[in-house]
Amino acid sequence: MGAEHTHQGAAGHEGHSVRIHIDQKPYESPNPTTGTALYRLGHVRPGWKLFREVRGDHEDPPIEDGPEPVHLRPDEHFHSGEPRGVTIIVEGTPHGWQKPSITYVEVVTLFDPAFPQHPDVTYSVTYHRGPSHHHEGILSPGASVKVKEGMVFNVSRTGQS
Repeated sequence: MGAEHTHQGAAGHEGHSVRIHIDQKPYESPNPTTGTALYRLGHVRPGWKLFREVRGDHEDPPIEDGPEPVHLRPDEHFHSGEPRGVTIIVEGTPHGWQKPSITYVEVVTLFDPAFPQHPDVTYSVTYHRGPSHHHEGILSPGASVKVKEGMVFNVSRTGQS
């Protein structure tokens, strides 16, 4: 069994151990670690997400529950919670949306659920109240845009191609 050290909390070996906080509780974690290890360490409830806390007026990014490496900073804070969704408005109708962005096809399908069966019909899609870097604009076929709480999409049929 070579010089491989994979024991959690094995300070002083390949990586080092750092103190972090998950839901206001202190933990010792190897650094780097994985998303899966952080979910286990913090006893994150099934179906919930773990978020890395950031300063300022920015969204706390989610940590994926998987094998990808996560590099930690000493005394870094994380919090768990239900997956964050936003409410977007498509032609006056509110829709819950769980993903961080939305595609042209997804917006048009919320407006016209039969759209995937009729791709020959074309639509014009505009939006406003979007994220600060893309507050308003046109969503073209094949494109996507980051979503924000209360974002408004206007969809109008332009005809057949």
